[in-house]
Amino acid sequence: MSSLNEIAQQLKAYKEPIILIYAFNSMGKTRLSVEYKDLTKTEDGNHTGVYYNAYSEDLFVWDNDEEHDNTNINLKVAYSSLNQFHSFLVENPDSLSEKLAPYKPKFTFKFNPYKNPEKGIESVTFLFEEDGQPKKISRGEERIFIWCFFLALFEEDAWVEKQNAHFFIDDPVSSLDDYNIFITADSIVDIIERNYLEKKIIITTHHIGLYSILFDKLRRGEKSDKFKKNIKQFILAKNGTEFELIHHDKDVFLFHLHLMQILDEAIENKLYLFHFVLLRQLLENISSFIGSGRIGFILA
Repeated sequence: MSSLNEIAQQLKAYKEPIILIYAFNSMGKTRLSVEYKDLTKTEDGNHTGVYYNAYSEDLFVWDNDEEHDNTNINLKVAYSSLNQFHSFLVENPDSLSEKLAPYKPKFTFKFNPYKNPEKGIESVTFLFEEDGQPKKISRGEERIFIWCFFLALFEEDAWVEKQNAHFFIDDPVSSLDDYNIFITADSIVDIIERNYLEKKIIITTHHIGLYSILFDKLRRGEKSDKFKKNIKQFILAKNGTEFELIHHDKDVFLFHLHLMQILDEAIENKLYLFHFVLLRQLLENISSFIGSGRIGFILA
């Protein structure tokens, strides 16, 4: 077992440019991305790679404009080091629209730059066709927009060429339905295909659907011949405060069997609260498979 810093060192040492990691929620995926970021900084403290994680999503916060009955509701963009690259999006809004198109959005958007354009985008207003008034989009639509915002920024040479060692993408799939999970997986594969010969690309996720789709596309898809020898896939396990990267090299990842193995080991060693969450997941999977839909039927 290892600390997260030691896990980050292992990831850095692997020669394979594509690393796919599955981990349950609260296992430390986001903290791992931070450890990797700190580990790979230059001596003067500059980042060497580009990141997408929960902190990326936290840059966006709703201003509900309650003082004026929501007439100017918008999504605020917190000021950060990324603002210096926003001019690319302001000057090329179609680059973001193109990233959004596969998700079939029901809204349009408008950037609201700072008065000083060099400071970048202050907020984003969303409009719907029926009345053209500013509206608040759903949680899922918000997550899609933020992901596509970063996808478009990934094509900004000034950012990506400056921090060109790696991409570290952590779970861009919260609040998404199955259709949008597939679209997101395709966008990640596109990033991998365009960059894996020049950069390391690390993907971490708690979503078994996203993991399975990526695993299948990279290991058995129509373009798998160029990926198979360049990928490593792992399960991130945790025991107390220690972590382990478990290499997963089988052709099929059977999620329910993995859950059963974890629960068996917990019974023999030590139970934690999250093990009961895993037990519920296992029972839900089994009940869904047999067509019952009720956990109680499995326990009866």
